Amino acid sequence: MTGFPDRGNNVALQTFGVVMDASPDALLAVSGDGTVLAANAAAARLFGLQQDSFTGLDHRTLFAAGSRDKLAHLLHQILTRPGEFAPPRDITGLRGDGTEFPLELAAAPLPGQETAADADGSPGKAGANQAKPTQLLLSARGTAHRAAADANLRDAMSLLTATLESTADGILVMGVDGRVAGFNEQFLSMWSLPPEILEADSDAPAMWMVMEQVADPVPFTARLGELQEDPAAESHDVVELRDGRTFERYSRPQRVGDKIVGRVWSFRDVTPRRKAQEQAHRAMMDLAVQAEKLRAMAFQDPLTGLANRAVFNDALAEALQEPRLKTVDVLLLDLDDFKEVNDILGHQAGDDMLIEVARRLRGCVPTADVVARLGGDEFVVLLTACPDADAIAACIVRCLHVPVTIGGTVLRPSLSLGVASLGQDSVGPSELLRHADIAMYAAKAAGKNRFLRFHPDMMQALVQRTHMESGLQLAVPRGEITVDFQPIVSHRMGQVVQLEALARWDRGGEQVPPSIFIPLAERTGLIGEIGAEVMASGMVQLARWLSEDPSRSLAVNVSGVQLQEPDFAETVLQLAEASGVAPYQLVMEVTESVFFDADCSLIQQLSTLRDAGARVALDDFGTGYSSLGRLQDLPVDTVKIDKTFVSMVRTGNERLPILSSMINMAHSLGLTVTAEGIETPAQADYLTALECDSLQGYLFSLPEPGERLGQALHHAEEALNALKGR
Repeated sequence: MTGFPDRGNNVALQTFGVVMDASPDALLAVSGDGTVLAANAAAARLFGLQQDSFTGLDHRTLFAAGSRDKLAHLLHQILTRPGEFAPPRDITGLRGDGTEFPLELAAAPLPGQETAADADGSPGKAGANQAKPTQLLLSARGTAHRAAADANLRDAMSLLTATLESTADGILVMGVDGRVAGFNEQFLSMWSLPPEILEADSDAPAMWMVMEQVADPVPFTARLGELQEDPAAESHDVVELRDGRTFERYSRPQRVGDKIVGRVWSFRDVTPRRKAQEQAHRAMMDLAVQAEKLRAMAFQDPLTGLANRAVFNDALAEALQEPRLKTVDVLLLDLDDFKEVNDILGHQAGDDMLIEVARRLRGCVPTADVVARLGGDEFVVLLTACPDADAIAACIVRCLHVPVTIGGTVLRPSLSLGVASLGQDSVGPSELLRHADIAMYAAKAAGKNRFLRFHPDMMQALVQRTHMESGLQLAVPRGEITVDFQPIVSHRMGQVVQLEALARWDRGGEQVPPSIFIPLAERTGLIGEIGAEVMASGMVQLARWLSEDPSRSLAVNVSGVQLQEPDFAETVLQLAEASGVAPYQLVMEVTESVFFDADCSLIQQLSTLRDAGARVALDDFGTGYSSLGRLQDLPVDTVKIDKTFVSMVRTGNERLPILSSMINMAHSLGLTVTAEGIETPAQADYLTALECDSLQGYLFSLPEPGERLGQALHHAEEALNALKGR
């Protein structure tokens, strides 16, 4: 060690010289006035000076100006109160090149370098007669490395905190003493806990709040007990909460080396995942059900459970290719007037009817090879090696004609059935089915509710029907569609108030009845063209008659098929404008079935016409399609009582409350009433007495073409006059 004064004159420095040079800390011997007496090699390295250059320096020059007050305070404490412990100070050193650096400084008096106590015996706060040191030993240690380590530690802690707070999991750290060592905000949020509850001396309040939320506390606490018994165990389970949430709970011991110092709990909210899994499971189950349905649909009719068309076609083709089979019979049947069941009672009732028909059909032919539903109300039975197919067909007709209750209504199913059999001539599957179809339609044309066996002569009837369809296609262009008019009278007013336009088809001199060509026109889509022709012709022919009296009107029958045309109302109003007929002089006659399952567009067509002034009449009312109570829900202005009720009046002395009820109910709803089918004066008088507004029938006039309209009007007036004279 160098830089010391003469060691022979300074026992203290001789004593500590060797120690100072061996110390890794910077050591400075400083006199009472602050002069550096000596420094060791570590001091030279720390302050960047030559070791021998320290001697004689003012110790303050080795420290930054900002630290000198702190330094002076430390030295003053040592000099004045040597018996007190003076903790090290963190101050800033100053190197020889002028750079500053952090260091930790401690000071202590050099032993054997004291002065006598003050005369008063109280040097500062030192004890009485306690000597004051005259030389100090300063120990300095650079703290730059410690600052870097502290910074690294702070960065690591910050990163750890950020990681804990950024995770979606709730984290709780417990010490081995059972106290809370740490947690993140997500843990508090998941369990709705205030922070202070986890900082309390007892964990009981926090545990109580957690247990209040757990759906089943028993397994929750049981798992805690298991981990207390086995601190080294890891754990993973699922916790269901009362509010519907689901947490995954994971726990593992916290170790430092081989020592367990605590336990880390992690809670993850898997509610969305659980719900997604449940939805996916339900979707998979639904897909499985749908797949099963699709497999069933490949071979089975979904409504009735019978075989479907594909199964029947395969079975028929296979039967016709089997040489051992001598007989193959196809029984094709179709329900009569099934559309009315749907229209009147609704599609659910129609479905119930089909299901019941299928049940009965299976019971009638238990030995049939195949009983199938082809679609709609069409069923088919395949028989092979059957000795008497006609007997089976007759049994089916009888069995299905038994009354059945559908939706509270008693119905009696009726069907038309066609039988076709494999004869001596070889035929294919489609041809045999076509023969059965022809026979079925022949049975329907023959009066329904019966069966007929196919005969080649039936082909001629089919050809005729086909020709009729072809002829109807050209009926309007050829001018074959004409109009007859039938007067409707008001007995009270004593005059004809309305004429009904009735379509007629003169097919090359043959008058085809409307009951035949109107359904044909609806089925082929020609009803719109024919209806427009009748309406236009009627307006043109009656324009003059209508203009003579604004109270007169023209009634035109309108099909439900026409009302489904999007521009129907617009077409009617355009025809009226072109012919000079006011819309309020038009009456659209529709049947009740039009309103069953009618969509909004159909109702809108009638509403548009009514808004323009036209009226709507409910034709054939009372034929069993609806109740009187439904009238208030229908967009109509007039009801026309069907002739079947009028025909009940024979002498005029009958008590027929049903007629009076119809008329009174209609009047109470603000509707006018027209009675159809008046053929006798007694019927006219009876309906007039019931205050029926208008009358129509052969008593007043038959339907007549436009050129004989004058005769029809004259005949109606004569009939009215005759009634007045009764």
